[in-house]
Amino acid sequence: MEVLLRGVHKVYKSGIRPNKVLDGVDLRVPSGQFVAVTGPSGAGKSTLLYLLGCLDYPDFGEIHLGNRDVAKDGEGLREKIRLKHIGFVFQDFRLLSALTALENITLPMQLAGLSGAEARQRARELLRLINMERERDQLTATLSGGQKQKIAIARALGNLPELLLADEPTGNLDSGSTREVLEVLQSINRSRTLTTIMVTHDPQAAAFAERRLVLEQGRLREEGHDSNR
Repeated sequence: MEVLLRGVHKVYKSGIRPNKVLDGVDLRVPSGQFVAVTGPSGAGKSTLLYLLGCLDYPDFGEIHLGNRDVAKDGEGLREKIRLKHIGFVFQDFRLLSALTALENITLPMQLAGLSGAEARQRARELLRLINMERERDQLTATLSGGQKQKIAIARALGNLPELLLADEPTGNLDSGSTREVLEVLQSINRSRTLTTIMVTHDPQAAAFAERRLVLEQGRLREEGHDSNR
């Protein structure tokens, strides 16, 4: 899925002065590219991701996901787009601790209309993809941070999204788990040509991406592009 932003503005009104988080952001991400967005705390990285994920509306501007300007769509349609076309990975995993690894992966698929059998089959394939077949029946509360994040990635892939959004996916992980999770994201991006946009404060995490952007003072600028990837 190609992503295109044109003149995107987002202002939060808190206190006396409005906080202009995004100030005319323009961005094109070709289908299948892995992009990392870095920047100081409070720069608006998560806001950018929420706009891309149809979790919030811009004040002005266009946000094209494929051929749709989702900034113009109503919430009902945006909810369907989120469920069927976008996968989310968060810093705090957002798994259901009372469910097993397999059950956490199957739940969103069943909400999207897959039968239980179809969802379990696809979940087992995803567990093989992330090399966690042996942990499929473990409660996620018993897993390590790195394992939880890999399950969260598998869950995000369950509905075969065209866009994967990752918000500080390694923020709660140690260095070993960080590398493991980033290698999974990189491998999935390459094997599935899945458009992937990750925001992170960690330059080492950003180095795993094909293209690196910096968000500061409401604007995006290119930091680097790996032509040898």
